[in-house]
Parts: sequence; C-alpha cells; structure tokens
Amino acid sequence: MKLSIERAALLKAVSQAQSVVERRNTIPILANVLIEAEGNEVQFRATDLDIEVVDKAPAMVERAGATTVSAVTLHEIVRKLPEGALVTLSEEGASGRLTVAAGRSNFNLATLPKEDFPVMASSEYHSNFTAPAPVLRRLFDKSKFAISTEETRYYLNGVYMHVSESEGGRVLRCVATDGHRLARIDADLPEGAEDMPGVIVPRKTVGELRKLLDDDDLKVAVSVSETKVRFATPEITLTSKVIDGTFPDYTRVIPQGNTKKMEVDASDFAKAVDRVATVSSERSRAVKLALDEDRLVLSVNAPDSGAAEEELAVAYGDERLEIGFNAKYLLEIASQVDRENAVFLFNSAGDPTLMREGNDTSAVYVVMPMRV
Repeated sequence: MKLSIERAALLKAVSQAQSVVERRNTIPILANVLIEAEGNEVQFRATDLDIEVVDKAPAMVERAGATTVSAVTLHEIVRKLPEGALVTLSEEGASGRLTVAAGRSNFNLATLPKEDFPVMASSEYHSNFTAPAPVLRRLFDKSKFAISTEETRYYLNGVYMHVSESEGGRVLRCVATDGHRLARIDADLPEGAEDMPGVIVPRKTVGELRKLLDDDDLKVAVSVSETKVRFATPEITLTSKVIDGTFPDYTRVIPQGNTKKMEVDASDFAKAVDRVATVSSERSRAVKLALDEDRLVLSVNAPDSGAAEEELAVAYGDERLEIGFNAKYLLEIASQVDRENAVFLFNSAGDPTLMREGNDTSAVYVVMPMRV
C-alpha cells in the first residue's frame, strides 16, 4: 500500500477515528485504525465493538492495500506535522511496518494484520431517512445534558430517539433523563421515519455524533434498526449499537397541571444563579427561589461558607412561592434556552417544575425540586 494525502484531510479523518478507540483495552487490535486505500480515496475505520466510525478522505493512491496501525500514535504524529504538508503512507507487506513521511520527517510504525480487525456486522435497517444536520444537532445538544451517568440504570445512559405524537401531529423526539431532570425535544418528522423503532442512543455515540453535525448545509442519512443506529454524511459513517433496555414512560413525569407561571430573561437568570451558588456547599448546591409579584429573590445559605442573595425582575402574578433547586441543574437547563425568555411553570414547592423557551413547546424541560 502506498498513498499521499494532505495533512489537513488526514488529521480530520484520524482525529475522528482515534476518539472512538478505547484508551485501555485488552484486545490490541482495538487500539488500531484500519487504513484501506483504493481508487482515489482512503478509508480510516476504528471501533470499540460498540461504535464503529468510517472516515473517507481523498488521496493519491499509488498502490492499493490495507493495514492497521495505532490510532493514537498516528493522530499524534499527524497533529505535530507542519500545516500544509503532504503526507505519504506506505507499507511493504513483508516488513510489517507502516512508514509515515512528510518533508524531512520519517516515522516507522508497527502494524497488526488487517484480517484481525473486527468489522461491525451490517444489520437490516427498518427505516432510513434524511435529516438536516442542524435539526439533529438541536435534538441531541439540548437533551444530552440530562443523560444519566449511573451505570445501574443503564437504560438511562443515552438519548431515547423515537417517533411520538404532539399537539401539531407526529414528531421525531429525543428524550433524556437521570431521574432528577428531564429534557424532551421535538422536531418535524422527516419523510421515511414514520415506522422507526424507538432506540436509546448511548452517551458516547451522542458525543461522537456531535462531530458530524457542525456543517449547517449537510444532510445526514439516518438508518435505524432494533439493535443499531447509523448516521452517515458523504465523508463519515458512524454506526453504533443501541442500549438494550426499555426507556421508562417519561410522559408520567412531565407535569400537566402547573399553573404558576414565571417569565424571566434566560441569560440574566443563569448569571444570577451562578453568582449566588458561588457560596453554596459543594455537596448540595441548593438555591432557594422566593417568588412574589413580579420579583424573584434567589438565595443561598451555606452555614460553613456564608450566604448570598440576589433579586431579579420577573413576570409573575400568582401567589407567593418558595422552592429550592440544585444550582447545577438550574444552570444546565437555563443554558439550553436559545430565545431571550425562559418560562417556568410551578405547582408547589414539592412538585416537579416545567420549563420551556417562551411559547415554544418543542423543547420542554422538567427539574425536580429539593428541600432547602
């Protein structure tokens, strides 16, 4: 195998591949990236047996072939090469070494046989549809903060992507929750997604997928089966197993009867919460919200470190209410708001609180209160 490729194209492809690779693994081949050169392009394939990413890049291929080499080492080398360099990758079958050459730099890397590299079995996908990158980015970006990190409730360790009913008809919906807060984000249902089975996309996959979605003009091909999900752009294909479990009935958690409405400038609110939380004890980080007509007082009282209080002008016309929240949860939810105003709907100090962006019901957040 012998090929020449621009450093920028190589770095982009290899960085996506090396981030999938598990740093600590007992199977040596899983630390490697499979390089396959043919025609006028080269493919880089990496896997941790749960996720597989295939990245294509244009290259001048002199001799077609394939080999595997340490993903992290190759990435580090390419990263340190000068910008604009032309990189040559070559392997003589007999030597078992891959040569990486650019300008006056020359590296010899150990390889492992390409035959040992596990390729994820392709499954029959029940539904295939195309969605614009910004739509998928919004669905996953706004929901991922609520993914649970508790390994015992493994079925909450991802984003539940499914088709659901909303007031305006059927929607593509992403939901994540950890039992303390919940995010439910809707988008128009893409053509061809009607019969999609609901799948739980794992946390690591959500992180890797984010790298595919930066280009606003890109259309992403999505394929879903009961056990796998695949996201493909012209250059990158990301295939992942889905979490084998049943996502709980989240609709029971979303309060319907919350009538006490507070409207507040989202960024002012987030900054005020952040300021008063500075003195809170790290463990509980509790912030108290005291609501009265058109005013909100945020306060923290931490006996060990001190107290803080800040007043905000809000739109609120209901009876007086005092309610406590974990400051981190409030900040994360407030930071999801793209519009100016956040609308909070309360019931009582012991009931879950609902938050949305202005009058937009396509993004809804729920946060559980805490005693303060």
